[in-house]
Amino acid sequence: MDDSSSVQQAVDSLAPSQQFDRRDFVRTALGSGFAAAVLPVAAQSVIKTPSDGLTVGEISIDVNGFQLPAYRAAPAGRSGLPVVLVVSEIFGVHEHIADVARRFARLGYLAIAPELFVRQGDAGSYGEIAKLMAEVVSKVPDAQVMGDLDACLDWAAVNGGDTRRSAITGFCWGGRITWLYGAHQPARQPAVKAGVAWYGRLVGQGTALTPRHPVDLAGQMQAPVLGLYGGKDAGIPLDTVEQMKKALAGGSAAAKRSEFVVYPEAPHAFHADYRPSYVKAAADEGWRRCLSWLAAQGVA
Repeated sequence: MDDSSSVQQAVDSLAPSQQFDRRDFVRTALGSGFAAAVLPVAAQSVIKTPSDGLTVGEISIDVNGFQLPAYRAAPAGRSGLPVVLVVSEIFGVHEHIADVARRFARLGYLAIAPELFVRQGDAGSYGEIAKLMAEVVSKVPDAQVMGDLDACLDWAAVNGGDTRRSAITGFCWGGRITWLYGAHQPARQPAVKAGVAWYGRLVGQGTALTPRHPVDLAGQMQAPVLGLYGGKDAGIPLDTVEQMKKALAGGSAAAKRSEFVVYPEAPHAFHADYRPSYVKAAADEGWRRCLSWLAAQGVA
């Protein structure tokens, strides 16, 4: 899993599936179908990773008595697996995020994608992004998210995962969370060994629920993070990437090992194969870098 040929095979496997019917796009359970806000999807580019040989589906993770739903994918019948937490965009754990989890599972990971918005609402049911942001996403405290991710690692530790080899990756909203969790020390498990943040916001005004942003925590990184960003991302100016680079350069050893790759022609959400923003070349190259980064940091 950690050699260049394995990484190339993993990238080559990301071929769009042409075998869909309408039921594939209807959200009926966690990790099944697409969030209402992204419909209609770009069906011609959607990647559908098979689940044969895998254990997949919804699980329930105890968080101080609250049952947190999550999508789990792992090689069937195996234990001692490296662990990767997969953090969604604002749309929650829909088909794309479940598919990313299956991609990791086919490479030998225990992948867990928690539904981190569930206490505030059903992110997948909102048809308007502005309303979704106002009524659900903006009400999610960072501290709650950190605790939920800690609980995911606790679950992994007793369900086939080796949390000494854990990582986190996330997209958009989840990209920001990846940076935050890379600076976080879990309550009962080792800190993650690596992170890969796909176009996550780096700067912002602190609030009661989101008191600090990645640039504020750069000096405290527990794990090196690879940032994958688009040069034409209208929501994340490149000068904020430069701010983050400068903050990391003056930080911890893990901060200094963090890196950025900017794809000059890519917009926001260039990895999202179900959206018009998808850029296959950047997505494939980013996936290759993601896998190589996890291997280089001792996760794979």
